[in-house]
Amino acid sequence: MSISELPDDTSSTIPPTTLADVTVYTGGRWRAHQDVRVVGGVIVAIVDTAHPSDAASGFVIPGFVNTHTHLQQSLMRGIAECTPLLEWLLAVAEESVAITPERAYLAAVSACLEALRSGTTTVVEHMWPHPSDEVHAAVVQALRDTGIRAVLGRGVADRPDATRKWGFEPRLMQPLGDVLDHVDGLRELVGGTRIAVALAVPNPRSVTDAGMATIRAFAQERDLPVSIHLLETATDDVMCREHVGVGALEHLDRNGFLWDRVLAVHCVELDAAGRRILHERGVAVSHNPLSNMRLGSGIAPVPAMLGLGLSVGLGVDGAASNDTQDMFETMRIAAYLQRAAHRRADLLGYREMLDIACGGANATLGLPEVVGGIAVGGPADLTVIRFDRDYATLPVRDPGASLLTTGSRSIVDTVMVGGEIVVDDGRSTRIDEVEFTKELAALG
Repeated sequence: MSISELPDDTSSTIPPTTLADVTVYTGGRWRAHQDVRVVGGVIVAIVDTAHPSDAASGFVIPGFVNTHTHLQQSLMRGIAECTPLLEWLLAVAEESVAITPERAYLAAVSACLEALRSGTTTVVEHMWPHPSDEVHAAVVQALRDTGIRAVLGRGVADRPDATRKWGFEPRLMQPLGDVLDHVDGLRELVGGTRIAVALAVPNPRSVTDAGMATIRAFAQERDLPVSIHLLETATDDVMCREHVGVGALEHLDRNGFLWDRVLAVHCVELDAAGRRILHERGVAVSHNPLSNMRLGSGIAPVPAMLGLGLSVGLGVDGAASNDTQDMFETMRIAAYLQRAAHRRADLLGYREMLDIACGGANATLGLPEVVGGIAVGGPADLTVIRFDRDYATLPVRDPGASLLTTGSRSIVDTVMVGGEIVVDDGRSTRIDEVEFTKELAALG
């Protein structure tokens, strides 16, 4: 099926829906026996149900927003395991150079299905730069086929370096003007769908001063978000100091490359001065705890970021560095990791973690704000949890505590995106998962 033949996934074509007699997380608390009415992709009412049941009902929360992933890495699980970051990046680069549109499609569908089935309704895809229009079109088709909402970051870099120390893999690069023309083409291609376009910069080392100026002007003129890996390890600072005489953050700031549509990914090595700069510039942060653990990068100073007022969202990262796209697992580890690092059991409870996982960086990404759960007038990007799908989550003393401490994709019953049910009884309503599993297995 070509992209032009895909069914319309806009909310205006989806019939009204009611989630009946459910327990809803709204206004920072749980309300039992509610009906959630959805029209045109929007929650229009949350009201007491007319006929409450004594039977166990679903629990409705906003869909998770995964603020950082690399979809094609779902075909790279386990690659370069137990190697330093730069060696790992070189191995991933070889796979990325060899990617075909067919494999890119399978990888993106696989990652999106896994995300949806763990309650994620929006993914922020940080594509590596790639010269193939067909590879990008395959990813777009996968996003549309699965029904997920996406912010599709088109990779962009203009400083080549095969070592990845002071630049990016040359075989994956194009002239900057050609890349930005392609971004405009992608924006036209996805108009009227659940996909928005962004720019994805590999890191501060991969763009020249002139490139930063061009990218910022382009993004601001079109009001596009820009995602950039920043200070995942000390490499950014070491290389920037060696080549331009200042640290990575100061290098970006001197070039005017920090503003309120920038999403800084990782920020493990972000110090107090850096946190202040990001806060002053309105930059948001994508926290990727499992990936940072897996690659030995360290622990991002999330409580300090939040204490300063920085916007922090949650990211799963690609399956080559996290191994799954499970936001429940990532949310739990994000809380536990900080508790261990600070030796405090009272850090990052479920209310704070749900806000981070469902909307912490939404303003920067151009998505609706989500605070304290679902709300009338908010988007119908919803997840229905049933704890009775997994005895390991029972009994439920406190739904929020259970979500954080025992939640997993096994308890996800229904997922709605833009008012459309795209996961029902834990399975995709759009993709034949049995046949798709056979296709994936055949890749070897």
